[in-house]
Amino acid sequence: MSEQDDDATRRDFREVINMSPAELEKWLDTDESAEVGQKDGGGESTGHASGRRIVELLRTKKDDLSDSDLAHMRKVVGYVHRHLAQRPSGDIAETPWRYSLMNWGHDPAK
Repeated sequence: MSEQDDDATRRDFREVINMSPAELEKWLDTDESAEVGQKDGGGESTGHASGRRIVELLRTKKDDLSDSDLAHMRKVVGYVHRHLAQRPSGDIAETPWRYSLMNWGHDPAK
């Protein structure tokens, strides 16, 4: 990928992530966070694992991001955009839909 593509990836990632590393870490420690998402083999959900990686990415300097990091950032952006398009009707405050997005670093209630 070109430097322009990498810049666009970082920009898009910053736009969809609206939780600070500290907020996300605190959220990931909750029962609600652990209960949502797709789990392979009954372990940690994909979104929960992604949330832990997002915390690391948010704390990584731009020049230290690897190709793998940028690929995960693109995955996060895609997930958040797809999930936002599936917004349920009514109050979203305590819904699995919101909790899943929060695992991916985006709180739609903000």
